[in-house]
Amino acid sequence: MIADIPYKRLQIGDSAEMSKTISEADVYNFAGICGDFNPLHVNSEYAAKTPFKRRIAHGMLPVSLISAVLGTALPGKNTIYLEQNLQFNAPVFIGDTITARVEIMDLTPEKNIARLKTEAINQSGKKVIEGRAVIMKKN
Repeated sequence: MIADIPYKRLQIGDSAEMSKTISEADVYNFAGICGDFNPLHVNSEYAAKTPFKRRIAHGMLPVSLISAVLGTALPGKNTIYLEQNLQFNAPVFIGDTITARVEIMDLTPEKNIARLKTEAINQSGKKVIEGRAVIMKKN
């Protein structure tokens, strides 16, 4: 079920998260959607010769989980993504379970805007991505 939290009910400190294990199919499907067939993502033999020693997921694949949290959980329906900055701290490998988390840091009620801390954390607790997002909630 998709949440639909009205802007007036949002509070600083509210947070939401979702987790997903990144599969080989996810990586191939994402490559097909975005057109990025970099061999680091889709070719095991090539990836074995890189510093990562194995294939990694596209950086934007776990970022899309952050988008999913904003659009389905906090604040949910009718959320307009205005801005996102990102820092990629570590690779995401096939088989990693990534938890995307958002937390409201600031609210601008006169414009229905919220600023959020965003992050993606792997199953070992390593923060693989961190950043900030700005959204507008249309009620």
